[in-house]
Amino acid sequence: MTAYTPDTDDLIAAVEGGVLTLTLNRPAARNALSRAMLDALARLLEQAEADPAIGAIVITGAGGAFCAGGDVKGMAARNASGEPEPIDQAIARQRRNQRAISGRLHAMPKPTIAAIPGAAAGAGLSIALACDLRVMAETAFLTTAFARVGFSGDYGGTYFLTRLVGAAKARELYFLSDRVDAAEALRLGLANRVVPADALLAEAQALAARLANGPRVALAYMKENLNRAFSGGDMDDCLDLEATHHVHCGLTEDHKDAARAFVEKRPPVFRGR
Repeated sequence: MTAYTPDTDDLIAAVEGGVLTLTLNRPAARNALSRAMLDALARLLEQAEADPAIGAIVITGAGGAFCAGGDVKGMAARNASGEPEPIDQAIARQRRNQRAISGRLHAMPKPTIAAIPGAAAGAGLSIALACDLRVMAETAFLTTAFARVGFSGDYGGTYFLTRLVGAAKARELYFLSDRVDAAEALRLGLANRVVPADALLAEAQALAARLANGPRVALAYMKENLNRAFSGGDMDDCLDLEATHHVHCGLTEDHKDAARAFVEKRPPVFRGR
């Protein structure tokens, strides 16, 4: 089995039953994003995407929060030092990190789930929105938060939020930075499930295990089809992509066994090929 070693205490990785669980681990800072955490997260997501042993990924946070977003205290300290990072270097690094984390969570051909135990704010919310599914604790909340610290937003939040809740609501949530509790998040379609806090991780991991043990080829094609529609692909392109993927799925062992299982009145056995 491939080892998942973050090389930093700011991220914890665990693999069980085809599910990789990545835990953001700076609880004293509500899991604010450090550079070490971002580097490790990007590296392990890339590793998991290529690893045939991994069928689904769960991202969560330690200590009762999901992620408070950027490390504002660290930013203030760097600003006070009078030695800011050169702007072109900072932009290039930001672009790499965003594509390596939010971009990969959205595009990789494996289901990704955010398990949100508490606050998901700023870039933390953006990363949660980049996942395919979100499971929230009843006590959790979401907030864009950027306006409160004079930022415009990063890690794809404007892209994902606009498509999930519509342009007008996304503007409201960005401009005002109000909190959205779990019940409202469920109503808006930002959360897929809301569960008691003490059941959150078990619920998310059970969901991930169900996906990891499902028809992996079909799920990968489903995700690509949905992403094409999500990003505004025209109808004919979406229809053509569906046709290509559907026919390919018909040639897989998973489909053939599922068809036999239907006739034989038994559960299918999916092997991901």
